[in-house]
Amino acid sequence: MLSKARSAYVIGIDAHPVEVEVDISARGLPHFSIVGLPDASVKESKDRIRAALKNVGFAFPLKQITVNLAPADMKKEGSLFDLPIALGVAAAEGVIPPEPLLHYLIAGELSLDGQVKPVRGALPLALAAKRLGLRGVILPKENAPEAAVVEGIDVFGIESIPAVISFLDGSDGRPAPVTIDLQAAMMQFGAYEEDFAEVKGQEHAKRALEVAAAGSHNILMIGPPGSGKTMLARRLPSILPPLTLEEALETTKIHSVAGLLGEGQSLIATRPYRSPHHTISDIALIGGGQIPRPGEVSLAHHGILFLDELPEFKRNALEVLRQPLENGSVSVSRASASVAYPAQFVLVAAMNPCPCGYSGDSTHQCTCTPNMINRYRSRVSGPLLDRIDLHVDVPAVPYKELSAEHACESSADIRERVIAARERQLARFRNDRIYANGQMKTRHIKKYCVLTDEAHTLFDTAMHRLGLSARAYSRILKVARTIADLADAGTIEAGHIAEAIQYRSLDRKTA
Repeated sequence: MLSKARSAYVIGIDAHPVEVEVDISARGLPHFSIVGLPDASVKESKDRIRAALKNVGFAFPLKQITVNLAPADMKKEGSLFDLPIALGVAAAEGVIPPEPLLHYLIAGELSLDGQVKPVRGALPLALAAKRLGLRGVILPKENAPEAAVVEGIDVFGIESIPAVISFLDGSDGRPAPVTIDLQAAMMQFGAYEEDFAEVKGQEHAKRALEVAAAGSHNILMIGPPGSGKTMLARRLPSILPPLTLEEALETTKIHSVAGLLGEGQSLIATRPYRSPHHTISDIALIGGGQIPRPGEVSLAHHGILFLDELPEFKRNALEVLRQPLENGSVSVSRASASVAYPAQFVLVAAMNPCPCGYSGDSTHQCTCTPNMINRYRSRVSGPLLDRIDLHVDVPAVPYKELSAEHACESSADIRERVIAARERQLARFRNDRIYANGQMKTRHIKKYCVLTDEAHTLFDTAMHRLGLSARAYSRILKVARTIADLADAGTIEAGHIAEAIQYRSLDRKTA
């Protein structure tokens, strides 16, 4: 009276196979135990399974039941083992044949009336089933569209225990697997609500955001309250290159593990945009917890992380951004597990020029002293600023520009130029394992940032007269390379250097 079922457990953004073994013995007093390092939520499944099977008409055996979750040296948590354990009990009692349980990866949480509830991580589970060579996956009906984006494997969505028993014993025939049209899914969820055509004025800031999108550069916007910093940041995803299917799958995996996919959503086809509040903790920002979960930097993978009111964030929360900004990934180590989450995003930050917000504003009087302004700006550390390529002033928009009726350039038009520049970069870096100018290291800058004689002269003069820091040198070169790519220029010219220097306002002011 032994049965086995296939399931999996999600660690990080990948699913690891788990074999659910159920042994039922008529000897001894009735007892139901689960072994294999289960946590409290897994141990509680005994009561859910007993009530669910009883309420669908199954006579729960009053015998010794031992459930083993193998491998036994890996801690298990969550409710996704409810369904495979219940089916294992039914197979051990002879209600269903045991063989089909070995051909499908099974996961689902049970309610007390026998209905099957959705679980997190359906996409990683389907990928694990394909990797193991199984026939398919049996998941809650709500999770089936998400898992169906994996090609080459059958996905069956079920609503209750009787439905899955009928499927496994063949009494109702073989239902058709759930399928989705990937192209249609990419089109359905691939539209952005925000558009740059709605932004009046701020042409300098728009151009800076175009450069940031084209080269995957981090950007800091500095301006008074109400100047449009948040409005501009929210529209940046709309000019980034469209997600590829591979990027969409990786992004969907992260949101699936975090339980953030919308109802009926099978795929995330738009660039993520995350805007955490400045009271966020470092763990919520970077990821972690007793059982490590992805943080905001990972949820922004392949998209935008917007930090409004940058100096108001806790210092330790800002400092943990150094690793993902440098490496494009986050390593989280806890007693239960050590996981790595991808975190390749564009950082967009915004701040006021001073505590009152009106330093340099011609329409408002600033009430801050120089010491107050210095203390305010020093809340953002030099090492973090070192990882931000563009510093852009965003002044208040005059009424004349706000009331103008002329049409502004749309996101679609800007995106065409961004895509063309990205294609040039992909061709340039095809052997360097990077894809954008913002990721260039010193060796790449020396190799690819070739300046004309006029550009050399201008750069040398600017470094001395403006007092630009050494930190700004490589940043200006990387941004100038992107500006040249937008202009389809092979070498960096004086005009490209001049524009790049404009995007280092903090270096000029603190020189």
